[in-house]
Amino acid sequence: MKLTFRWFGEQDAIPLAHIAQIPGIGGVVTSLMDIPAGEVWAPERVKAMRDAVAGAGLSCEVIESVNVHESIKLGTSDRDRRIENYVATLRNLHEIGVKCVCYNFMPVLDWARSELYHTLPDGSDTMYFSREYFKTATPSQLAERYAEQCGGIALPGWEPERLRYINGTIERYKNISREQLRANAKYFLDAVIPYAERYDVKLAVHPDDPPFEIFGLHRLVNNAESIEKWLALNNSPYNGLTLCTGSLGCDASNDICEIIRHSADRIHFAHIRNLKLLPNGDFFETSHPTGCGSLNMPEIVRTLKESGFDGCIRPDHGRMIWGESGRPGYGLFDRALGLAYLNGLWEAI
Repeated sequence: MKLTFRWFGEQDAIPLAHIAQIPGIGGVVTSLMDIPAGEVWAPERVKAMRDAVAGAGLSCEVIESVNVHESIKLGTSDRDRRIENYVATLRNLHEIGVKCVCYNFMPVLDWARSELYHTLPDGSDTMYFSREYFKTATPSQLAERYAEQCGGIALPGWEPERLRYINGTIERYKNISREQLRANAKYFLDAVIPYAERYDVKLAVHPDDPPFEIFGLHRLVNNAESIEKWLALNNSPYNGLTLCTGSLGCDASNDICEIIRHSADRIHFAHIRNLKLLPNGDFFETSHPTGCGSLNMPEIVRTLKESGFDGCIRPDHGRMIWGESGRPGYGLFDRALGLAYLNGLWEAI
C-alpha cells in the first residue's frame, strides 16, 4: 500500500515541498487541469509534470482525472476521435511510469454539493449536500453558487468551458436511457482497454458522487449491483474500480466492506474518507476518524488489507481548518491529518 496526496499541479496553493513533509507519504495523485476533456495530454506536458513531482522526491503512479468527453458518454459521431485522443494520453502517461488512471463516467457533473463552505460547530468549514436544495435548484443556479463561493479557484469537474453549456448538455441526456448510457460505456471500454493492457495502465472508474440521481442524470456506478455490472462490461482486470468510501457512503444501504470483498481483485485505487450522514439524507465531509462521522474506518481499512489490496490510497475531501483557505475540501492541514490517521490504521493492522 502506498500513501498518496491529491495535488492540482503548479497552480495548487499547496507546494510539493510541504506535501513531501507528511509522514509516510509516497507520492501525489495529480492531473493537467487546463487540458479540456477529449484532448491529448502532450508528451512534453506529462514529462514536465513527472519531473516536477520527482524533484520533490515523490512519485506520480496514479493520475486523476483524464476526463471522458461528453461525446463518448452520449455516443455521438465524434466519440471515436475523442477515444483516439484518450488512448494517446494513456500512451504518454505510460511513458512517464503511470500505472493507474482514475476517471468517471458521470454525465455532465463530476460531483455536486449544495454548499462548498459549510461552517461546523467547531468552526471548521466543509462541503455539504442538502437534498432539499436540489429539489428546486437548477444547474445554472448551482454553477452560479459555485462561482460565487469558490472565489475564482478552479474546481475539478466544474471547469468554466463546461459550465457555459451545462443546461444544453443536460438537455441532451434526456433522450439517453440508462441502458444506452451503459452501452456507450461498454463501447468506450472495449475500445480503450486493449491499449490499457498494452501500456500497463489500469483504469479505475470512480463511483458517482453523489450516488443517486440529480437533475435527472443517470447513475451507473453507485452500489454493489451497479459496480458488478460495470466490471462485467469488460472482463479485463484493467477495467477496475476506484473505491471511494465517501461517495459510496452517501447511501446508507451500501455495505462498503462487502463491496471491497466482492470486487477486491478489481480495486486499483482508493479514496478513503469519512462523512456524516444525517437522518434526512443530507451529508457532509468530516475528519477521518470513525467517531467524527458515519463510517467504520478501521473496518474499511482492515477489509482492504485482508482482501489483498496493495495499491495507492489517498485521503479525500476534508475540512478547511486552522484558518486555511483555498480549494474547498482540499486544504493541506485536515488531509494531512487524515493521511497520518490512515497510515496509523494500516500500520496497526
